[in-house]
Amino acid sequence: MAAKPKLYYFNGRGRMESVRWLLAAAGVEFEEVLLETAEELQNLIKGGKLMYEQLPMVEIDGMMMVQTRAILRYIAGKYNLYGKDLKEQVLIDMYVEGMRDLYDIIMLSPLSLPEDKEKNFSFISEKATQRFFPVYEKALKDHGKNYLVGNQLSWADIHLLELILMVEECKSDALSAFPKLQEFKARVSKLPRIQKFLQPGSPRRPPMDEASLEAAKKIFKFEKGLLLKYSSTILAEF
Repeated sequence: MAAKPKLYYFNGRGRMESVRWLLAAAGVEFEEVLLETAEELQNLIKGGKLMYEQLPMVEIDGMMMVQTRAILRYIAGKYNLYGKDLKEQVLIDMYVEGMRDLYDIIMLSPLSLPEDKEKNFSFISEKATQRFFPVYEKALKDHGKNYLVGNQLSWADIHLLELILMVEECKSDALSAFPKLQEFKARVSKLPRIQKFLQPGSPRRPPMDEASLEAAKKIFKFEKGLLLKYSSTILAEF
């Protein structure tokens, strides 16, 4: 029996959360090595296991894989979640890359100052409902299928559901103007593997709170006060 994939990260969402989602959707059990100190990270770096001295890292099929998108593409391809041909794959990539733009803004928002919280939530909601969600609403309407690409579940669908739930944490009625996305959310959430992942006690992580933020700061050595308008600048790969 092949060894379970091993995920190296801290005990929080960050960039590893999409990997957890994708493995769960594929029905793949995995183990996690949760770092707690900067010294543990330095030991991985000194051991030559981190190509760019950054996490996340996934140990799978004899490889130490880094760079989130590379990890996700490998898992999607390995478990038949990456379309049937190159045309479907590039469409999946286009959808996912757009989602990542919004995902990164949401992921970095806990680093902003407390007094900016509501402003940031409004910014995220505006970006989601005016720029991103209309794209996926139209795709589902024009496509006429249950999924974004082809007629089977793909990496794009899984990432879209993850993103929808994250936006709803900022604005609970974010899907009110998007009937197709409402149907999509309900349908994909009921898929057995996804439904299991959404249950309490699963490897899915909650939104970052002050405790998990402090834990991450100890490992990755960053400070709060990051403004969303600078979210395209990578200050810490976490």
